[in-house]
Amino acid sequence: MAFIRPATEREARILSELAVKSEAYWGYDEEYMEKFKEKYRVTEEYIKNSPVFVLEDKNKILGFYGLLFEKDEVNLEFFYIDADYIGKGYGRMLWGHLVDYCKEKGIKSFTFVTSPEAKGFYIKMGAEYLGEVESLVKKGRIIPGLIYYVK
Repeated sequence: MAFIRPATEREARILSELAVKSEAYWGYDEEYMEKFKEKYRVTEEYIKNSPVFVLEDKNKILGFYGLLFEKDEVNLEFFYIDADYIGKGYGRMLWGHLVDYCKEKGIKSFTFVTSPEAKGFYIKMGAEYLGEVESLVKKGRIIPGLIYYVK
């Protein structure tokens, strides 16, 4: 049975690899994926200093999320499901945990960017579209910016 727990620092490499595998699910080219690896690397320091949670089943990490607190803003920095498990309800389970965590901590909203392909999932979860922003990975690539108001 799948469960969610805090990530450990020693899992940084595993989480980085999972994020890459999940992003590659959408068919991006090798050049894009190399830049993605650089920009979206999970570090031990990040796990130590930020709330990061993993979804695990039978000793395998199926997904994770991580928040980043910057000044008065909360950003969802990572939200990834292993590509082999996309579309099987794990994203909804992880999102539920994220929302519960935010409620518990008094977080009223958080912002994030996503790939155009995943935007529909977040809208279904209740996020609102804010507008387009330029990707950190590829200059000139426009991606959706979203906000979620914790209810």
